[in-house]
Amino acid sequence: MTDSNHKKLAGSRHAAEWPLDPDIVLLNHGSFGACPRAVLEAQRQYRDRMERNPIGFFMRELEPLLEESRRALAGLVRADAEDLAFVRNVTEGVNSVLRSLRLEPGDELLVTDHAYNACRNVVEYVARRTGAKVVTAAVPLPIRSAGEIVESVLAPVTERTRLALLDHIASPTAVVFPTERLVAELDRRGVDTLVDGAHAPGMIRLDLDRLGAAYYTGNCHKWLCAPKGAGFLHVRRDRQDGLHPAVISHGYNSERCDRPRLHEEFDWTGTDDPSAWLCVADAIRFLDHLIDGGLEALMQRNHELALCGQRILCERLGLTPSCPDEMLGSMAAIRLPDEPGGPAHRIHPLRVHPLQTQLQEQSGIEVPIYNWPAPPRLVLRISAHAYNSAGQYERLAEVLERLLKTS
Repeated sequence: MTDSNHKKLAGSRHAAEWPLDPDIVLLNHGSFGACPRAVLEAQRQYRDRMERNPIGFFMRELEPLLEESRRALAGLVRADAEDLAFVRNVTEGVNSVLRSLRLEPGDELLVTDHAYNACRNVVEYVARRTGAKVVTAAVPLPIRSAGEIVESVLAPVTERTRLALLDHIASPTAVVFPTERLVAELDRRGVDTLVDGAHAPGMIRLDLDRLGAAYYTGNCHKWLCAPKGAGFLHVRRDRQDGLHPAVISHGYNSERCDRPRLHEEFDWTGTDDPSAWLCVADAIRFLDHLIDGGLEALMQRNHELALCGQRILCERLGLTPSCPDEMLGSMAAIRLPDEPGGPAHRIHPLRVHPLQTQLQEQSGIEVPIYNWPAPPRLVLRISAHAYNSAGQYERLAEVLERLLKTS
């Protein structure tokens, strides 16, 4: 069977709902998501509506449209819509929070070594400008239990710890952190939490009111399949005073009292295309009707498929899972054999590893491969969404086995 036939036979029956290249096996939904045809069509209609009468759209129609989309999001993440602000992505949400904090020299900002590079950079930037100190909690991998993570995160906490940036689902390792336990333990120690929930919406169940984090920011363009540019920031009511968007605009001196100040500042940071935010409700509806059982069933299906893909790769390549099955969502990161004669320095996240390029060019498989935590260690991360199938992971294992033998 040819590579082309392999690829065409591997996709899920739901793949036709996405405008994906039929010659590419996309096993990297986690990085940028993939927007379905129906949601892209909804976005086109919002854009057409905007361009037919820009004045009417921005000055009269936009605000109620945003509220409608925000209410749909609030229902999904179990939060009060008044506490939700739209942002373009998690990186913008993290910037908004950290750059609003009033830090003093010697204050400590806690992160883990599983943190996403862009968000870690925001912490470093703010620390350098304020004289604060960045403290890194080393979380072991492989992980045997959630308790190991809790102990690792709490160990470096001191009386100077002001804020902890926590991943809900770590990007480089795909581990679902015990976020509820961590938020509670840190709160008992007087430490606010900013949760990077980039991968959580649409992958796992969320209850932000119950979680109680001071700040929570998530992406809608990943597992919710909204267009790029759709994210949110949830701010606990007692932490909203003094919080501002990363871009200061008209809302800063607004005197309106008929809507939350959080919305007044964040909803308008300059003329932009808001259609991605407006499509969040459309994306939720699409996924909720994609398979029997709705979004809950889809999340469970994707979780089981990710575990299936991990099992196929580990058995075929003789590898070991990095954490218990219950600590994974719809992604799995697997440590590959150390690369011989690899780069002296870690390849930047915006660059592509040569082995990843080989997979794409030779077999049409798109899957992230990167050095973590540093060379020569090599990690491969698979994702599972509705358009994926077990046959795609079998094909990946077959091709990867050949490439690793010849490298």
